[in-house]
Amino acid sequence: MAATKRKRRGGFAVQAKKPKRNEIDAEPPAKRHATAEEVEEEERDRIPGPVCKGKWKNKERILIFSSRGINFRTRHLMQDLRMLMPHSKADTKMDRKDKLFVINEVCEMKNCNKCIYFEAKKKQDLYMLSNSPHGPSAKFLVQNIHTLAELKMTGNCLKGSRPLLSFDPAFDELPHYALLKELLIQIFSTPRYHPKSQPFVDHVFTFTILDNRIWFRNFQIIEEDAALVEIGPRFVLNLIKIFQGSFGGPTLYENPHYQSPNMHRRVIRSITAAKYREKQQVKDVQKLRKKEPKTLLPHDPTADVFVTPAEEKPIEIQWVKPEPKVDLKARKKRIYKRQRKMKQRMDSGKTK
Repeated sequence: MAATKRKRRGGFAVQAKKPKRNEIDAEPPAKRHATAEEVEEEERDRIPGPVCKGKWKNKERILIFSSRGINFRTRHLMQDLRMLMPHSKADTKMDRKDKLFVINEVCEMKNCNKCIYFEAKKKQDLYMLSNSPHGPSAKFLVQNIHTLAELKMTGNCLKGSRPLLSFDPAFDELPHYALLKELLIQIFSTPRYHPKSQPFVDHVFTFTILDNRIWFRNFQIIEEDAALVEIGPRFVLNLIKIFQGSFGGPTLYENPHYQSPNMHRRVIRSITAAKYREKQQVKDVQKLRKKEPKTLLPHDPTADVFVTPAEEKPIEIQWVKPEPKVDLKARKKRIYKRQRKMKQRMDSGKTK
């Protein structure tokens, strides 16, 4: 049945026009075949784009920001992490008093379900808190920070490429390290088919446990022999506590080996003060010894048993006056003056 179309202002229905055939169908078969071959050749010669056609399922987003009072090194470290993690976002600095109340709201506003928050104290101590919306979260003391611009390593990687994550076998031995491993995987791993990521794997993040600390390194994977060349940045995470909630709640684990920076500086000052006190005590003892009267020991008659008297040399009397020593400098000076006077006389005679 033919399709009909109703007029806007009433009236009889008018039969609708039949749709035209496509231009390709209207062309002759020989020309149509040639066009299909050209399209196949273009598709064959076309270089595929770098973006994969998979579906982005893992919607992990990381919010990286800090408190007020950070130094230049921390700021460069944040920029390096944002560059290496394409699924991260940045935000403005936040006051410390608003941290516990506003930080979760900021994550929701930025549509982020993970967070790395850098907190600076006394402009020299840096703390990092990793957070998920409903916990758990961990608090670290960040030490030995070296940024990309500072290291100047020879390694390099593609911006936006997905990294491999390498963990020390010690992460599987203790339960709190296993929890930190899962938290680090969720934060530092780039989701597959992320719009800002590239489908290449050319660098690796390594997490090593040494001296009760987590050491972070970034290495380039060389294609020829699969060797590793460090890119940077590098830093050390000293675990303080693991909380059940987001930036708070019951404490799941507390590091017994942790020593606060204030306590560390106090120990160093006490050691320096102890060395100073020891030197002062030695000086006082020396002063007291000098003030004590000297005790005279009696002469030991056997002390001179092995002493041999020295041979007395005969005294020679010189009857002739020694010749005076010639002063070579004064002699040269006199000769120079004599030659100068003779030269002046000769010059004056020539002028006359």
